[in-house]
Amino acid sequence: MADFQLREYQEEVVERALRGENVIIWLPTGGGKTRAAVYVAKKHLETTPRAKVVVLVNKVHLVDQHYNKEFMPHLGHDYTLMAVSGERDEKDFFGRVVRDKDLVICTAQILYNALINKEENKHVELSDITLLIIDECHHTHKDSVYNQVMACYVEKKLKGEGPLPQILGLTASPGTGGGKTLEKAVGHVLQICSNLDSAIVSTKNYVSELKEKVPRPRKTFDIVEKRLQDPFGDHLKGMMQMIHEYMDLPQDVRLRECGTQEYEADVVVLEQRGVRQDNRLVAQCALHLRQYNDALLINDTLRMMDAYRSLEEFYINKFTTAIDGTDFFLVGLFQENQVELQKLARDSRYENPKMAKLESTLLQQFTPNVKSKGILFSKTRKSIHCLKDWVLNNKALQEAGIKADFLTGAGNGSTYMTQNEQADTIRNFRKGTLNLLISTSVAEEGLDIPECNLVVRYGLLTNEIAQQQASGRARAKDSKYSVVAQKGGREVQRELTNEYLEELTGRAIAKVQEMSLREFHIKITELQREAVIRRKIAESHKVEKKSRNTAASVQLLCRNCFKSVASGSDIKLLDNQHFVNVSPDFKKHYKVGEQVMLGRSFEDWEPGCVISCRNCNKDWGYEMKYKEVALLPNLKIKNLALETPQGRITVKQWKDVPFTVKDFSFAEYCEDNFPDLLD
Repeated sequence: MADFQLREYQEEVVERALRGENVIIWLPTGGGKTRAAVYVAKKHLETTPRAKVVVLVNKVHLVDQHYNKEFMPHLGHDYTLMAVSGERDEKDFFGRVVRDKDLVICTAQILYNALINKEENKHVELSDITLLIIDECHHTHKDSVYNQVMACYVEKKLKGEGPLPQILGLTASPGTGGGKTLEKAVGHVLQICSNLDSAIVSTKNYVSELKEKVPRPRKTFDIVEKRLQDPFGDHLKGMMQMIHEYMDLPQDVRLRECGTQEYEADVVVLEQRGVRQDNRLVAQCALHLRQYNDALLINDTLRMMDAYRSLEEFYINKFTTAIDGTDFFLVGLFQENQVELQKLARDSRYENPKMAKLESTLLQQFTPNVKSKGILFSKTRKSIHCLKDWVLNNKALQEAGIKADFLTGAGNGSTYMTQNEQADTIRNFRKGTLNLLISTSVAEEGLDIPECNLVVRYGLLTNEIAQQQASGRARAKDSKYSVVAQKGGREVQRELTNEYLEELTGRAIAKVQEMSLREFHIKITELQREAVIRRKIAESHKVEKKSRNTAASVQLLCRNCFKSVASGSDIKLLDNQHFVNVSPDFKKHYKVGEQVMLGRSFEDWEPGCVISCRNCNKDWGYEMKYKEVALLPNLKIKNLALETPQGRITVKQWKDVPFTVKDFSFAEYCEDNFPDLLD
């Protein structure tokens, strides 16, 4: 393809990268970072012997987006390209793909898996790559997969092992890492530079051109007064108080104000304590209190009926799965109050005033004669489903010509979207079939979404990175960025704090850029050495924790009814990612439900049915069929408790269990389960 041109500010930020230096390009959303990266990749492929470019993204949908919209159109004529994600068969021979192609776009997890996998067809060495492009590189921190990849790089660099690829990072918002002072913000930016072994570059000479090409939206705070009366919320709080009294809270427990995130954190801890202390009354009451608190949070942001339905949905199966007096009390409490709650939720006199303010904010922008495009950001998948229902059933919004749909992250479950559904929604938005996206944070960064006239943030408390990313979506001329919030509420305060942090990020980057080359390299090398030591200490702690108990000395319990259902020695690690129970006796402890639909196929296995506790119906995971022979329960450890020699504990992830899980052996499984067939 004929050479393509960059704008002057883009030429400025790629200058050092074209000289082969490791750099992070810092440009705002819409500033053309990906286009700049394509340009660097093109020049690199033209000038580097045996060039091999790998582009890393942090979300599956970005693999195809970057391939189809940017890299393939500009490089596909002269070079061989491949897009690889977890949904593609190519991941199973990724090493061969990297050897055969000039440029590969993939999720960071696929490259990391290839770095640690020793099978020839799957293995990749960093020395195989000559240019590594990392999209949204501000995610290169802590235990993120970006940082795991770069940890391999940094350790090789410090040992003098090479060759290593050139690094090109792309970000619109490095953030301050939670730092509120210039010193802390500078420390955070240096840490990102250290993790990526890169300097950070931005335009200095063409700021006015950048501002012209990427205008900032007009920001408004659409403030609403607090509702004067809230009988529905008051009734929920009264029910919560009855649960508090029933559970006879321990003296040392202090629960903060109902209807807040702090209260939610308190009852999460309380549930864990109840499980640890074999106190089912406390554990179950805490679980139900969390649902009531969730309903209060929904009531504060959405319609009263949305809050009521969230509780109704939670209790729908509880009526048939009660197993003791605690369950009968909690279910009975809801049943006794159900009619009154429903009546209050339907009383329009007490409806949430934020919804009326949101309606007027949308109507100011959307009129039948004006073509507008907007994104409405909200916090949870549940809230965006409720908001879509509200928009579609709101007469004024429909008359204004609003055609809305939701956009959520890809995943499994009814509230997630498949990758194809995401692509269809964005395509319809681009065509104009839809003109309002109601989205979680998935639309904040990365997605190729057309310029919008309106961005609304509704019921959100996020950091300055998310705020900048969302604001960057309002790129049309004379666009508006609206924060709909309650007067004196925390959303307004957070938004103002984020504005300060955004400005602080710019000052911190300027400070880092002012450092001499020598001072900068001394600083980041020191941070890299510290990071290597920290990782080694963390690894030794992990090994020590894993050797604390034998697998056989740990029992797995249902987290709901506390029944012992398996031994730790029954659990095996399959393909380095699935924790399965290989004991044939385990089947008597669970029942199977509906078929799991994952929307894609896998090399050696396929999903079976949902499994749940035979005693209390608690969800435990699902069966998977491996190599068409083995039917293996794939377990969620967060829905189980662990009885260890040191006492009962709960963990969120399998990596945190205090014993070593051995690898699954298909040969051993067949010997144990089909001995007659192997004779």
